[in-house]
Amino acid sequence: MSDLHAQTVPYVRESMVPQGEPPATERGAVKWMRENLFSSWFNAILTIIGLAFVAWVLMHIVPWFWNSIWFAGSLTACREIRDATWGAGAPSACFSVITDRWQQLLLGFYPSELYWRPITALVLFGVAVAPVLFTRVPRQLLWFSAIYPVAMVWLLWGGTIWPYLLVLAGFALGVPAYRIGAKAVAPLLGVVAAIAVPILFWVFVLPPLSGALSSALPIGLEAVPSRAMGGFMLSFIIGVSGIALSLPLGILLALGRQSHLIFIHAVSVAFIELMRGVPLIVWLFTASLLLNYFLPPGTTFDLTLRVVIMVTFFASAYMAEVIRGGLAALPRGQYEAADSLGLDYWKAMRLIILPQALKISIPGIVNTFIGLFKDTTLVVFIGLLDPIGLSNAIRATTDWNGIYWELFIFIGALFFICCFAMSRYSMYLEQKLRTDHR
Repeated sequence: MSDLHAQTVPYVRESMVPQGEPPATERGAVKWMRENLFSSWFNAILTIIGLAFVAWVLMHIVPWFWNSIWFAGSLTACREIRDATWGAGAPSACFSVITDRWQQLLLGFYPSELYWRPITALVLFGVAVAPVLFTRVPRQLLWFSAIYPVAMVWLLWGGTIWPYLLVLAGFALGVPAYRIGAKAVAPLLGVVAAIAVPILFWVFVLPPLSGALSSALPIGLEAVPSRAMGGFMLSFIIGVSGIALSLPLGILLALGRQSHLIFIHAVSVAFIELMRGVPLIVWLFTASLLLNYFLPPGTTFDLTLRVVIMVTFFASAYMAEVIRGGLAALPRGQYEAADSLGLDYWKAMRLIILPQALKISIPGIVNTFIGLFKDTTLVVFIGLLDPIGLSNAIRATTDWNGIYWELFIFIGALFFICCFAMSRYSMYLEQKLRTDHR
């Protein structure tokens, strides 16, 4: 029966056909274009319009960049070189303003003979931040990370070294104050003592003692006033200081907002809502103009320090809400697990709750950091010469009056590099801490 079936059914295959490649329309770039660019008539029209717009933009931008002039003393000299090389009216970028004023755009009016100090501070910043960001870096460097902020301020502003050493001494006094208070009464009293003792030391002991030591042994660096700070260095100082200070303050505010103690809860809510409800520019004007009215007569409070404080408070309010979202995302079982282990509030937060909440909040935290860093350009409105302010000052000179895009492209590139680096580190950290699918 089987032989008869094989002879009467000629289309029954006796051997497999060798595997072949798919059609050209179903693989590679052609398939991708069909599925993503020309999947329907409407998408095809949008694709054609988009390609035409990109071509139009490139037709204007590419010649402008290709005919760039990098070495000239003024905008007039740039135009003369352009007319002699490519003809009058040819599109040409005059990036000579960058090569002529890059020091000013980066470092403001910092004395040129002291450029080694901000460069050294930047190099040391990389050393200090490395053990914080990467676990493979030796943990011993965390001690340097702890003292770096004081060293950075001394390098940039200069003066005698004694006030900065006494600031470190105040922090050192806070450690035994915390231990004594925590063991004698309660951990909360230890935290209060760790904050109160350094502040009292800095307010009552530091001024006379540093004055006496500076008179006896005037060891230090040449002082540089804050008005000399400017350019991208100023934005970097304000941004990094605000980022470093707003994260721990935001964590405390988030915990305070979830606290069952009425006073702490009310103060945290009032602070967060007040700071978030008012634009940053208003707080900067408050720091610039109104804060001096609340200080004793004759008190000098550096404007840059006032701006750092206001930016930190403003960013910490947003940071608190981001971290509170991470805390709210944790299941109730995590809190119950911490209670079942017999951990007190602070140990539970430090060992169980906060590590998970901060991991959940990484995208929001980094997004707040990036927004804070870009918002440092608002200080131009209160008289500080950030890169935007310096670009306006450069364009007001007779040499570079009338130049626009070249300066803003350079400033935008600097901010993009920093913000893109933070974004990429955020992705790296998320991938490293992603343990749920391992």
